[in-house]
This record gives sequence, C-alpha cells and structure tokens, in this order.
Amino acid sequence: MIQGIFYARFFPQEGTKIVAQSPPGCIVPVPGVDKPCLFDFAVLAEYIIPRNAFCNRYITVGDPEGKSSVLGFPVSIPSPRYDRNEFIFNFGLVVDSDVDQIPYERVVRRLAVTFAEMERQNGYLSQDDRNSAAAAAAGGGGYDETAAGGGGGDDGRLGSYCRRPIASLLEIIKEDLNNYGECMIPVDDANTINMKLFPHHPTPPEVKGWHVPVAKMKFADVVDPTWDLTLQRVVAHIDGVSDVRSIAFAADVSLPLTQLALRHLLYYDTILLLDMFFFGACYAPRPGIHDFVANVGGIVDECANYVCVGAATSANNNNDTSKANSQKTTTASTTNSSSTTSITAAGSVEGGNDGNDIVGGHRVSNYMLIKLMTTFCVGKTVMEWLKGHNDAGFDVLRFIDVRRLVQFGVIKGCLYRVHKYVISKQYLAALATGEARPMAGGDPLQKYTDGCHTFDQIITEQNFTDAEIMEKLKSFPTPAGDLTVLYR
Repeated sequence: MIQGIFYARFFPQEGTKIVAQSPPGCIVPVPGVDKPCLFDFAVLAEYIIPRNAFCNRYITVGDPEGKSSVLGFPVSIPSPRYDRNEFIFNFGLVVDSDVDQIPYERVVRRLAVTFAEMERQNGYLSQDDRNSAAAAAAGGGGYDETAAGGGGGDDGRLGSYCRRPIASLLEIIKEDLNNYGECMIPVDDANTINMKLFPHHPTPPEVKGWHVPVAKMKFADVVDPTWDLTLQRVVAHIDGVSDVRSIAFAADVSLPLTQLALRHLLYYDTILLLDMFFFGACYAPRPGIHDFVANVGGIVDECANYVCVGAATSANNNNDTSKANSQKTTTASTTNSSSTTSITAAGSVEGGNDGNDIVGGHRVSNYMLIKLMTTFCVGKTVMEWLKGHNDAGFDVLRFIDVRRLVQFGVIKGCLYRVHKYVISKQYLAALATGEARPMAGGDPLQKYTDGCHTFDQIITEQNFTDAEIMEKLKSFPTPAGDLTVLYR
C-alpha cells in the first residue's frame, strides 16, 4: 500500500524542495496538519534529488529507522532554457519497508517517463515556476481543492480547466492505486496517465510426474470457455489424490504439456504440490507441530473438520445414531506473505472434550488428534503407525481419513515426507571419473542409484511398487554391500 506520494524539484536558489505531496504533511510539515511525517526529509533529501550520476535511473532509499522505503526515479533534463541549463525533478512513492516493491517500480518509472516527456514537449512542470517556488518555500503543497476529481479515477472530464494541478494528480493517483490497483487520469487535453499494479509472482518450481497437485480454489466456479483447451482438460482431473502422470493419462494430454499447465496454475498460486501418499511411506514432525499441540488459531478443530469421516458412535453408547450425510467440501488457501494455509470442510463440529476419544458421536477429540499427529516419526511407515494405534484400542480407519490427516499435516507445516534414496558406491565412483556406462543387460534401476532420485520417481517412471523396487535392488548385479538405501 502506498503511504505517500510526492513531487520533488531542485531549485537553483533553494535546493531540493517538495513541491506537492499526498497526503498533506507526509513528507514535510504543512500548516494545520499535526500528523508526523513518514521520514525525516532533511536526512534523505540528497537521495531524493541525488547527484547526476544517479539521475535517470530507478533508485530505492531506506528510512534510517527501517520503517519506510522511498522509491524514486530522479530525472535530469538538460536544456539551455533552464537555469543552470538543467531541470531536475523526482516523482516518488513511500511504502512500508516490508512491502514487495517490485509492483511499484513500474509506477515510479511510468510517472518519471510520462512527466519527463510532457516537460520536453510543452514545459508542463516548469511553466508554473513561480507558483512552484512559492509552494516549495511554504513547505510542500497539499491537496489543491480547486483541482477537479476526487478518489475515483474515472472522473476524466477537466471541464474548462485544461491543466490539472500536480497536487490533485498525486492525490488521485495514490487513492486509485490503493483502492483499485489502477488509475486512468487525464492530465490535460492531450495526455492521460494510465497505470496498473501487477502483483509479482516468483518463478514456480518444476512440476515432476510424481507430484500431486492440490487445488486451492474451486476451479469449477472459475473455469471459462475461453481458457486454454489443454488447461481445461487438466484442471478437470485435479482431485488432490492423482499424481501428475495419472492426470496426464486421464486427460489424454502429453506429460510435458500437463506439467506446463500445472506450472501455470502454480505461478498464480491456485494449486500446491504434495508428494504421493502411500501407506508404506514415512512422515516425521516439523517445528510447526508445536502450533498444532497448542491449538494455535483453532488448527486442531480445523483438522477435525477436514479429516473426520462419517458418523462415529461413542464406545459406551449402543443407541442408533443419525447418519452423517452432509457433503464435505475441502478448500485449501495459502498466503505468500504469512505462509499459512487454511483448510475447511463443511459439517457440524462440537466442542472438544479431552476426556474421550470420540466427542458427541461426531468427531475425534482434540487430544486424540494431537496424539495421532505427534506419533509420526522417522523409520515408522504409515502402516506401522496405523497398526500401533489399532493395537492400542483406537480404530483409526473408522473415524479418520488417514490420507487427509497426512495431507493436512504437510500443508500446515506439521509433518514432512521422509523420502527414500538408493546409492551405489560403484556407480558414484564411475560418475566421478566420467566412466559411467549403462550396465550390460540394461538394468532400468542403474540410473537411479546416484542418490538423487527418490523412490517416488522410480515408482512413477518405471511402474514399480516400493516392494518391487526393494526386491530388484536385492538382485542388483553389484558387489555385496554396494547399495545403500537412505531416508531423508
């Protein structure tokens, strides 16, 4: 969000001055405004209008207190018609120091380029030099109430006034960009300022065939017939269970095109990628498990709403219970700035009761959910974890969707997948010397024995199960003790 916007000029007699600012008093004090300035202008003045070596380029300056950042593009226009044969100005924005500055860079550049060209064509900025100098001497121009326009950028009529004051322009630009993310403002009879804030998305990671895409929105509500045909076919098969290879097969789309389509969705933060779920896989706690134990933000209740299945009956209650026919819907959303994800499911949730495993015949107690989540560990597969709880007297599969429980833990940062890798000392030595060659007989697993390929990749690309991979590794034509399986 833009905290302030200003127009600064270098005057041959007075030096660097703020000619206009919005809101009034945000950069330099003005009479009648008691609000403190966003930063000490005297400290940063030499950076707002810097030396010529830094003119005509985008610059950012941090407030010494670390609260704000000043984004500017100081412009120097040489011409004999100006005093000292040079006209120097800067249109700048003030934003919080922790805000992503990339979307605002285009705004600053556009302001600089637009007004520089208008100054070269008709002296737009310098033609009212006397009034500008008077405003600068008064400590900065506030909002000119005689200017046309308010906070809506679509008020494009200037009426009989053919030149909009700069103070009015700054006010409208700030309000429109903050409220609507775009602005279209007539400056005079021949020029209009058109700008739009585009969010910056980091380059998405590569999508592999063994990844499982999980939707963070209901695509059925947003898919449009004008969408890319391949994307429409791929989106229809994203169910949070199928891996990328299976989606490509079901959608009758080549794997590279499917990966490209999913990467496009990943770029716009509409899906997230998880690992394939197997009962033979291992999961272990992450530091986020502490938030789950403390039930920060009601995360345990959210988990219960997402993972509990059907209608449960209490151990001491033999009466018939009503069937749970309410349809469950799942929504997952991730916020880049706070790195949190919310997963909700429709259905009734009763208050927790740590004294019982089943609460009110509808959901597992918070205590039991915490116990289930915290008992995952390295070296114990999901099947072994499940058997341990069944032996302890709790029928997990009767009340819990195990896949959803694991998925919830991974998305929330409570669990991580422990992957399996196979390493061949002989193959690594051959790679190090550049002498690695395919084995006689063409064993398909040889290229996966460098420690860089997970079992998930082997399962997906070779269509082997985990047990089949282990059996083939036992008969691998290498010396005894050459192969090692790592968990990490």
